[in-house]
Amino acid sequence: MLEVGAKAPAFTLPDKDGNPVSLSDFTGRKVILYFYPRDNTPGCTRQACAFAAAYEEFWNLDAVVIGVSKDSAASHQKFAEKNGLPFILLSDPELSAIQSYGVWQEKKNYGKVSMGVVRSTFVIDEAGIIEKVMPKVKPDTNAAEILAYLRG
Repeated sequence: MLEVGAKAPAFTLPDKDGNPVSLSDFTGRKVILYFYPRDNTPGCTRQACAFAAAYEEFWNLDAVVIGVSKDSAASHQKFAEKNGLPFILLSDPELSAIQSYGVWQEKKNYGKVSMGVVRSTFVIDEAGIIEKVMPKVKPDTNAAEILAYLRG
């Protein structure tokens, strides 16, 4: 996984509408980049809804929220509509950003080992440098922890 002080890996991925979105589109603003395992699962839905509930506060702090998973753009569209998500969701089925940020890892679930996205959040500063890394975050507290961090 990447470390604080590293240059955030560049990416261009399709959003829920199929439009390309690049990290460089947000130069000059803070980016809250969170990786999550899957649309419409209980933990991922709670995490996304918490970011949605705090969206205005993130906006007022000049921070952009971007969620990334390997789900399709169509899946993201349904997920966003169903849960009223106002922020950007990016589709990474090829795992390009997921792997470059080091969040594709071995996971153990009920004794079974498989590869998957480890729920992780990165705060990227206005110049594209990683200023905070939060590995293995809890879906219910992640948004609040990021807000507390941004407020200092």
